[in-house]
Amino acid sequence: MKTFEEDFGHLPFPGRWLGGISLVLAPLLLLTGELLKFRFDFFFPEQLRAYQSHPTLMFTAYSLFLAGNILLWPAIVTLANLIGRSKPVWAVWGGSLVLFGLFARTFNSGINHLAFQLVNILSLPKATETVAQSYGAFHIVSTLSGAILFGWAVLAVGAWLSGTLRPVGVVALAMMSALMIGVLKGGTVMSVIATSCLCIALVPLGVRVLAHGSMPLARLFWGWLIFSSAVIGLFFFLGQAG
Repeated sequence: MKTFEEDFGHLPFPGRWLGGISLVLAPLLLLTGELLKFRFDFFFPEQLRAYQSHPTLMFTAYSLFLAGNILLWPAIVTLANLIGRSKPVWAVWGGSLVLFGLFARTFNSGINHLAFQLVNILSLPKATETVAQSYGAFHIVSTLSGAILFGWAVLAVGAWLSGTLRPVGVVALAMMSALMIGVLKGGTVMSVIATSCLCIALVPLGVRVLAHGSMPLARLFWGWLIFSSAVIGLFFFLGQAG
């Protein structure tokens, strides 16, 4: 019978490589984004003011967080796959809740981007007034905000019951429930702790996933790297053109 680690090479979608890279890289991007925002006050008027004073820094911080949030989905699917081998119900509920919550965070990131552009176009006072008047307006994605807060806890329980994560990793994963969700949220002590805990929970698992299993042939590796780079470049060009 194969050990838990030996069977990493037989992970279904998204596969060992995409899943492992996501487990390592996504939490680090989230943490970096929170650290860059940490020096500024948490609430949205100060976030807009910080963008006016430090546009490159704030754009980078929010972009890194968004990149980490988008890249997190293969990590969650991989973790759910591992949990699902022995605890499928916990895997389905925990993985689904967190994934739905990632959509909510991505939607909020779009609002953040628009708010920053309002600072450039309308000036800081008008942008702040516009955001203040529309803050809290209902949209369908609001219903997903609670999903990710509960989802991390459910996923952590599944990781514990299935033995996928060690006790420290289980507690660290559950701590992501403390990461606030919403529009123009700055970095806080708790957000840094939560994203740091995500690194503690997922990065070692990602290393284990990548370390166990056969290595691709060099020709295949470089071929996929060139192909992936070309596709990303094409997508970037099309996005700019649109």
